[in-house]
Amino acid sequence: MPELLDSVLSAHGGLARWHSFRSLRATIVTGGALWGMKGLVQDAEPREMTVLLHEERASVMPFGEPDRRTAFTPDRIAIETIEGELVAERRDPRQSFRGHEMTTPWDPLQRAYFNGYALWTYLTTPFLLALDGVEVREVEPLSEDGESWRRLRARFPARLATHSSVQDFFFGPDFLLRRHDYSVEVAGGFHAAQLVSDYREVQGLRLPTRRRAYRRSADERPLPDPVLVSIDLSDIRFG
Repeated sequence: MPELLDSVLSAHGGLARWHSFRSLRATIVTGGALWGMKGLVQDAEPREMTVLLHEERASVMPFGEPDRRTAFTPDRIAIETIEGELVAERRDPRQSFRGHEMTTPWDPLQRAYFNGYALWTYLTTPFLLALDGVEVREVEPLSEDGESWRRLRARFPARLATHSSVQDFFFGPDFLLRRHDYSVEVAGGFHAAQLVSDYREVQGLRLPTRRRAYRRSADERPLPDPVLVSIDLSDIRFG
């Protein structure tokens, strides 16, 4: 494990504390311009997001209708009623994005798949960097806001569904996450920079509650307009 990753995990509460929990639930409010680009309507209603911490599973409710939720794993996405009755499903959902560009419309199952893998990635960061099969190394830092942000570059195995196989995570002098860069492969591979802030400590673990994703320029700067995706978290609890 790189020395930087060890310090990062400790700053976020430590692996031992992380492994003492199995799941995370939070209230999320999501917005941004990406949904309109995808032909979708995103309201500002709060929803409950649930992720498992040690296997890639996630669910959000309500989804589309008040009595519906999603069920996400890397190889399957489904929409079901809160009683568990299947409404729709797609096996090998990643294949449905082949040939997509940034403005290619998404159907409800594609939206549900994106929500599932993206929120699982965000809510398990930085601890997912210590998973078996994830290759992590420290590369050149980034100067931002008068600070030097150290950078971990992660290469994810194919078994994990996430934005792209290679992603960068930037950490401030306190070893807390400041920014997360990736390519959105399911939307034509455009480059994104996500700024994170408003850390809170919950049951001994620290995590950001505000995320804002932008397109990233060739010189690694976030393009300030528009905000592509906004995510605000509250009522976080580990189980």
